[in-house]
Amino acid sequence: MKALQIAATGMTAQQMKVDVVSNNLANMSTTGYNPRRADFADLTYQQLARPGSVSSVDGSMLPTGVQVGLGVRPAAVSVVIGQGTLEATGGDLDLAIDGNGYIEVQLPSGQTGYTRDGALKRSAEGLIVTSDGYPVVPGITIPSDARGLTISPSGEVWADFADRVDPELIGQLTLSSFPNEKGLEAIGSNLFLESPASGAAFSGTPGLDGLGILRHGYLESSSVDAVREVTELIKAQRGYELNAKVITAADQMLAATTQVR
Repeated sequence: MKALQIAATGMTAQQMKVDVVSNNLANMSTTGYNPRRADFADLTYQQLARPGSVSSVDGSMLPTGVQVGLGVRPAAVSVVIGQGTLEATGGDLDLAIDGNGYIEVQLPSGQTGYTRDGALKRSAEGLIVTSDGYPVVPGITIPSDARGLTISPSGEVWADFADRVDPELIGQLTLSSFPNEKGLEAIGSNLFLESPASGAAFSGTPGLDGLGILRHGYLESSSVDAVREVTELIKAQRGYELNAKVITAADQMLAATTQVR
């Protein structure tokens, strides 16, 4: 009886869906987080009688055939791209990306990472870094005697000094975009890596070439919809229970078979 194995694949699929939903709900307060969605596909089919084959009874053609499915499999866990709400923080180095794009950072391994988490910090050397201490690319050093910063929507970083009337331009922030940003490889800590599926990164000035602009003193909140996630959680729970009932029913049918005299 194939029902046992088929129902088991259904339970595994619903368990994965619960895992994805729980991760989304856990990251409701994560800056710049986009929720994930689990997609599934049916497994191969056992062709007991192919559609269009000739019937052995009278030579007529079968209009549908007999195709028995063998269960379900995970097809993808994709990112649901969406703009989170911009929340005012007033932080000197807080940046929200309003639109498309990622901030480029240098990882300790030498790889280039990408993030939408604009909660930037200042290192002991004055470098602009992420919360984990990864330098932002291109590297910008804040002078030790700077008393304030202003970052324009186009990414220009201006520093104010006590002995000067006009601010000084100390650097230019850029944003990166990808042909398929859903193909980025998530590595945690709000960071992504370029992958063959994402395509090569394109870096440019914020506000140009389809890139978003920067909002100084704001942070992008998570785009997780709590109501939708709870609804998906309930659906996954019901699906799991129904597949478990299929296993119970199949077990009872097998037990009835062994009791035949």
